[in-house]
Amino acid sequence: MNPLIGITKDMLHEIEPLRFSAPVTHVYNPLVYAWAPHELYLRKFGEGRKEAVLLGMNPGPWGMAQTGVPFGEIELVRDWMGVEAPVGKPEIEHPKRPIEGFGCARSEVSGRRLWGWARERFQTPEAFFERFFVINFCPLCFMEENGRNFTPDKLPAAESAPLIDACSRALRRMVETLEPRCVVGVGGFAEKQARAALEGAGVTVGKILHPSPASPAANKGWALKATRELLQLGIKV
Repeated sequence: MNPLIGITKDMLHEIEPLRFSAPVTHVYNPLVYAWAPHELYLRKFGEGRKEAVLLGMNPGPWGMAQTGVPFGEIELVRDWMGVEAPVGKPEIEHPKRPIEGFGCARSEVSGRRLWGWARERFQTPEAFFERFFVINFCPLCFMEENGRNFTPDKLPAAESAPLIDACSRALRRMVETLEPRCVVGVGGFAEKQARAALEGAGVTVGKILHPSPASPAANKGWALKATRELLQLGIKV
């Protein structure tokens, strides 16, 4: 069995009992209801040693929440990676954030930018994943009552501490398995968590700009900026 599958299942066991208070009203865990495509992603691309791991924060409502793949823009996951499998439903679904799996018509802008960059630079998924792997630090997607996305960095300390502990343990084990030279946070939160989790692990930790449309800097030439930041970390792309 791919070691990443066992690590992920162990993390899921740790976070399953966790509960979160207002303003969070809905919590989606795509590693449960979208396990089939996520497992396929791990099996297909998570084998062998990697040069660098790109680390996201948590699932987006139109990306990984739908496909089970980090930054999982549907078209690129299905048509470029060749990853597609049945997707179920979260236990409590928000009416403004329905889970439609690979039938979802919405586009995940961050995922379109990140995976679009990978396709443009590497052409084939095999060429990209030979050197890179992409994971999220936290597998949970949080929403407020009005459907607005709630990011894990805003959780109160008492609720975030056990979640971060479980995710940090999983990250350390994944890095031990994949043996990357560098872990690259996609955005500041992921970089911060990687630095804390991997202290003393002998791994370089860096950061690239998050491709979110909420970032003015990302809306102007994100791909070029990310490429430059990776080159500054000594990662040729």
